[in-house]
Amino acid sequence: MNEFSIYPAIDMRGGKCVRLIQGDYNQETIYGDSPFEMAKQFVEDGAKWIHMVDLDGAKSKKRVNHESVLSVAQHLDAKVQVGGGIRTEEDVEFYLNAGVNRVILGSVAVHNPNFTKKMLNQYGGEKIAIGLDARDGFVATEGWLETSNVRAEELGQELAKFGAEIFIFTDISRDGMLSGPNTNSIVSLAEATGKQVIASGGVSSLSDLQQLREQHLNGIEGAIVGKALYTNQFSLKEALKGELK
Repeated sequence: MNEFSIYPAIDMRGGKCVRLIQGDYNQETIYGDSPFEMAKQFVEDGAKWIHMVDLDGAKSKKRVNHESVLSVAQHLDAKVQVGGGIRTEEDVEFYLNAGVNRVILGSVAVHNPNFTKKMLNQYGGEKIAIGLDARDGFVATEGWLETSNVRAEELGQELAKFGAEIFIFTDISRDGMLSGPNTNSIVSLAEATGKQVIASGGVSSLSDLQQLREQHLNGIEGAIVGKALYTNQFSLKEALKGELK
């Protein structure tokens, strides 16, 4: 089993690095003008992965900030996973052929599971991650603007049968709130699917990371960290060392 991975997050809107609170486009804070420069700093601090989200893409259902993603994937020494606005085979191909390591299918996994299964079959579960963003256990879609009637664990189990290996689980109620991750739900998804789950949302301290790290053998592969880094709750270097605070 690989080591526990830290994924510093870069959320892009209007070409800038931003953070939203609980996915609310009206509650936005801008943390930088250049996603590339932010990623470069993360890589200099030791990041092996960069997690990039095209918020404009998620809302408009098509790629918008892809040039920023490609500049990071092609010019920095780190792996890149990207989500937001990826709806078609052409979108998936575009990113994977251009040097992105992993594409995240979120809303489309709910609305078009057959397409998702096809992409898993074509590219494999290491290249196609499934983003399950849940509100009260049900998957939310379209940049979290809508909540489906699909349970995260049920969709996870279904897609695991078709080759999904990596899930990214976000508890929307925790996102951007610095209130701690929903570790129980993340472990439950890992147990239900028998696959690796990356925790997203709520990480506020090094002890939160440690709590997740301790569940590594139970299927928590890593953690996406966003707001805590931008608001200096701890540094990326500290997170990568796994120091307790």
